[in-house]
Amino acid sequence: MLIEKDMNLADVLHHDHNLIPVINRFGIKLGFGDSTIEEICSDLNINLDFFLTITNTYHDPRYFANSHLKSFDVYLLVDYLKQTHKNYLNDRIPYIARLIKQLMEDTTEHKASMKLLENFYKEYVNELTRHIEREEKVVYPYVLKLEKAIDTAVFPDELTHQVKTYSITDYEKEHENVEEKLFDLKNIIIKYLPPTSNQNLCFSIIHELFILEKDLNEHARIEDTILVPKVESMEYVILNNKN
Repeated sequence: MLIEKDMNLADVLHHDHNLIPVINRFGIKLGFGDSTIEEICSDLNINLDFFLTITNTYHDPRYFANSHLKSFDVYLLVDYLKQTHKNYLNDRIPYIARLIKQLMEDTTEHKASMKLLENFYKEYVNELTRHIEREEKVVYPYVLKLEKAIDTAVFPDELTHQVKTYSITDYEKEHENVEEKLFDLKNIIIKYLPPTSNQNLCFSIIHELFILEKDLNEHARIEDTILVPKVESMEYVILNNKN
């Protein structure tokens, strides 16, 4: 199903509840009645094309937003990606940590195994945090510099040199794969964690890890299929010194 502007947003969420955290990153709060996507975006001053691009990319792995790539400024995409990072670091990651801590407190046996689980999760969080910090301190500022240069038609030699020495294709090659460690973490719980009396809590933890994994995969796909092509087009403009 392709998400269109005249659709009722509530119906879309009933069809795909995984979009709920996505619309939250746009500042859309629940309780919007029977409003269409176009009406909600208009009321909240949200770029409609950008909203449709993100929600469709997240909703359908086969969707590729080639026709919409030039219809919105890249700062909107950077802001959305930062909001996603904030959601991970401030909400999802701490929530899972609290569940693991509760499991440790509720378990009288296998304390060593529970501690190993907690430490492995902390290692994963540290790796994910480093990945996010690199994006926000290196990649995103670079992208915004490109957009500013094109908007102002001012192409500093320093920026041209930076494009030649570090392009977005290098970023693609260096894009750390944090998914492998998350897979290992899920495997520990599913295969190797000793049975505990609170199985419901174990199920809750693994469920949250699966949700986080899916969201991270979609986040990476948005970067690869939307951010990278837009930046490549801007790099081309910079290198050819024209707009």
